[in-house]
Amino acid sequence: MTIFTPTTAEAVLETVQWAADEETSLEITGHGSKRGIGRPVQAAHRLDLSQLSGVTLYEPEELVLSAKAGTPVAEVEALLSRHHQRFDFEPIDYGPLLGQEAGRGTVGGMLGANLSGPRRIKAGAARDHVLGIHAVSGRGENFKSGGRVVKNVTGYDLSKGLAGSWGTLAVVTDVTFKVLPASETERTFVLAGLDDAEAAGAMAEAMGSSGEVSSAAHLPEGIVGRFLGGALSAASTVLRVEGFGPSVDYRIDLLARLLKPYGAGETIEVDDSRRLWREIRDVAPFAGGSDAPVWRVSVAPTVGHRLVDAFRRAAGANAYYDWQGGLIWLRMEADPEAAILRRLLGHFGGGFATLVRAPESLRAALPVFQPQPPALAALSRRLKEQFDPRNVLNPGRMIGPDGRESRA
Repeated sequence: MTIFTPTTAEAVLETVQWAADEETSLEITGHGSKRGIGRPVQAAHRLDLSQLSGVTLYEPEELVLSAKAGTPVAEVEALLSRHHQRFDFEPIDYGPLLGQEAGRGTVGGMLGANLSGPRRIKAGAARDHVLGIHAVSGRGENFKSGGRVVKNVTGYDLSKGLAGSWGTLAVVTDVTFKVLPASETERTFVLAGLDDAEAAGAMAEAMGSSGEVSSAAHLPEGIVGRFLGGALSAASTVLRVEGFGPSVDYRIDLLARLLKPYGAGETIEVDDSRRLWREIRDVAPFAGGSDAPVWRVSVAPTVGHRLVDAFRRAAGANAYYDWQGGLIWLRMEADPEAAILRRLLGHFGGGFATLVRAPESLRAALPVFQPQPPALAALSRRLKEQFDPRNVLNPGRMIGPDGRESRA
């Protein structure tokens, strides 16, 4: 295997053109923080973008930032923080969950995996904030989409289309994102002792109120002690409120009055609040060297707790809920139990289940991403044929054992 480490977009183009001409394949990586997600790539060579790094444009007053694909997200977030700005979609750092260091994810990987975090219920994901890209298709052709200002939407959908494609359609070399001002402060309102069904009701009331809750999660008994160093001793339903200080205080008081039937709430102050939501975002309770299977399950918020209850009747698992109950993080005790989980998804109205951590042998044998319905799978194949007809880029990463394309 040859490892190519280009430092310019032109060198990326030359490498992909060579691979297309030779009808050979390339695994596309940055620092490899998400390399363990998806099926094992069946590639002859590797295109390592970690040296294609650096912020190429940052205009804080215009809320726009461009960076090369291999730029570490942590480096960009540090720059944004100095200007009191942020990626509002709060991208997860998968590194610790997959047994790696934190802070190794790249800007290109952030788009390719369509990352998001607890604020997704309010702010969306990476695809909702990308403004433009420069990229190389699997044909070995340069193309660009979008622009560097929010009002420029030329080709905007193509930029969005690469989000969640996991490097199977094109190699992004430069990407432009919309950034937003960071909140002045935040506090987290906590209701203790609710069971999963009660928590779902409380979160629904909070999200439907004028409290402008930016994130809502439930940490059940049995896992809550793994957050904030064990400071939360009972099952905790947590609601994040962000903004200017007086506004945050007012909205916390509003939530306390609204949710009084669920019990007397407590408040976590700003530093611990930020720590808690980072731990929720990065799946901290399931990190730490284990390779026990972990699923990321997205469903309607009203059915999340019901799905988990049904799943636990058939298989052992630990779980907690983000996105008002619509995102479930499931850690299996042993096998991934994919058939049971996907059967239950169908029973509860559909959703998406992605196996984000498992030994390579299991990832090779299972449809890691959610299998697509036939019509959508046919559309995905046509898209692949247009962008990468020779299957040069990340072959096998999103194709299940049945030969069907999957999507995150």
